[in-house]
Amino acid sequence: MPLYGEGMETLRHVVVFIHLVGFATLFGAWAVQAFGGKREFTRLMSIGMTIAAVAGLALAAPWGLPDGAEMNYAKIGTKLVVLLIIGALLGIGAGRQRKTGSVPPVMFWLVGILTLANAAIAVLWR
Repeated sequence: MPLYGEGMETLRHVVVFIHLVGFATLFGAWAVQAFGGKREFTRLMSIGMTIAAVAGLALAAPWGLPDGAEMNYAKIGTKLVVLLIIGALLGIGAGRQRKTGSVPPVMFWLVGILTLANAAIAVLWR
């Protein structure tokens, strides 16, 4: 008999969905700026990162897993470090944007690249 019922597994899937919505919000807002905007950081990027971070931290706890499933703490730690770098780039870049009116191109492109890298880690690292 499983330690957690189907309700906990369903709740975990809902949290995964919220995590994906956060990623999509961050990356979508970035893509709009990259391919049609002013290449600046927006509040929506920070909101998406926050949603992804909170849901990701909730997913890092070992609840609602099927029997025999194990947590991959190296993967979780790697994704957390990448997320912290993204957050730092958004924070520093937003500060520079307020002072100078623009974001350094390296910072802007790194946010998109690291966001995609974090998604790739989630999908490809087993």
